Amino acid sequence: MTLTLAHFIYGLFTLVIIITMIFRKGIVLPTLLGTFILSWVFNGSIVSGFTAIFHANLVAAQELFSIFLIITFMLALLHSLKDLGADVRMIQPIQSVMVNGHVSFFVLIGVTYVISLFFWPTPAVPLICALLVPAAIRAGLPAMVAAVAIAIAGQGMALSSDYIVQVAPNLSATAANIDTSVVADRSLILSLVAGGVAIAIAYTLYRKHIRSKHDPENERELEQLQQSEHSLHHPKTKQLETWSKLFAVIVPTALLAVVVYMLYGKFIANTELVGGDGAAFVGGVAVILLLLSTIAFGKQNALDYVGSHITNGFVFAFKAMGPVIPIAGFFFLGSPEFSGRILGVEEGPALLFDLVASIQQYLPESSFLVAFSVLIIGIITGLDGSGFSGLPLTGALAASLQTGGVDAATLASIGQLGAIWTGGGTIVAWSSLIAIAGFCGVSVMDLVRKNFIPVIVGLIIATIVGVIFL
Repeated sequence: MTLTLAHFIYGLFTLVIIITMIFRKGIVLPTLLGTFILSWVFNGSIVSGFTAIFHANLVAAQELFSIFLIITFMLALLHSLKDLGADVRMIQPIQSVMVNGHVSFFVLIGVTYVISLFFWPTPAVPLICALLVPAAIRAGLPAMVAAVAIAIAGQGMALSSDYIVQVAPNLSATAANIDTSVVADRSLILSLVAGGVAIAIAYTLYRKHIRSKHDPENERELEQLQQSEHSLHHPKTKQLETWSKLFAVIVPTALLAVVVYMLYGKFIANTELVGGDGAAFVGGVAVILLLLSTIAFGKQNALDYVGSHITNGFVFAFKAMGPVIPIAGFFFLGSPEFSGRILGVEEGPALLFDLVASIQQYLPESSFLVAFSVLIIGIITGLDGSGFSGLPLTGALAASLQTGGVDAATLASIGQLGAIWTGGGTIVAWSSLIAIAGFCGVSVMDLVRKNFIPVIVGLIIATIVGVIFL
């Protein structure tokens, strides 16, 4: 195998992108520029450079559009439930379980994890913080410890596996050219390991700060959350109140049934939904629930309401995932599965794989070294505060760095955990962690410091488990 100038250009721009991430700057510009220059050099035509930019984004959009759809449908459903006030009713009964601060800590973790699996943590955080955090504080749980619980369970554990919506596994698997369901299964296991360790350490470190139910400090912290409590939506008519109660039962029951069916097919009936079928099934159920809840809210205006909710869902999806398309387009150039379509040739080059193969003989044959290298790169890519923008890179690296001791699916899952736990986020202040800190009325920098040790230890243990057992 002979390395060409195109290989070195690809390697150079990959290095530039990683350095740019370290400095917390956007990487869309270098990925687009890299795509242009690389194609120009590879084909010897500046016209090819221009067309490659379009084709790279088109290929990435085609491969990833299913992600945009599932985000759209789940967010549209959540918006329709807000119209009815059913989102509030779904978790109000949980307040009565919060009998003291210790119980409240674990209740927050459980509820945040489940809701974040279906609706993503960013849309779920305002609801959880407005309804459950005040109840937790009244029970004696400090606002800072509540914020730690929500961040670890939602932005960390739930989002890093993304097992229901499967945006993250899809990105990682597509870049690694492996089946999405395999990455989803591995990332679920590793996320539970990382989350379990992080939760145990956080509780051990901060349990001494949990107060009694009658501590006067509880009332002082509650004052900081009044604005969130006042922002809750309540049904304005008796008819809507009836529908609100009904859908507060129907929606979680339907989504639970979806999970049960998927688990039944996977472990008992051997009818597993493969590839993206699992996410498609969830999305289809969400659409039917969306139609029913929208009709219940306004029968004669249902057609307009559905369109509006789906439009809002698409806007959120493109805001969250739009920058990933040009980034994925560049890293798809490193895989022969996609590079031919982007460069306009029959047999595309394997730029990233060739680069790794050329230096592999100089690297120690250690599965642990490879796994921790991917984890560190994932953490670095998460420093931009996104968590998702680095997944095309970690997925592509996983495919090229796999060894006899650890396969591509495990490496992709490890890189996914590193990127999302960091930028998703739990340990960078410029991520969506800001929302948690704001709703809980605490300092985001203090929250980062509280999360750091539990999260890093959790990621280290999860990586070791991945290498040894997966």
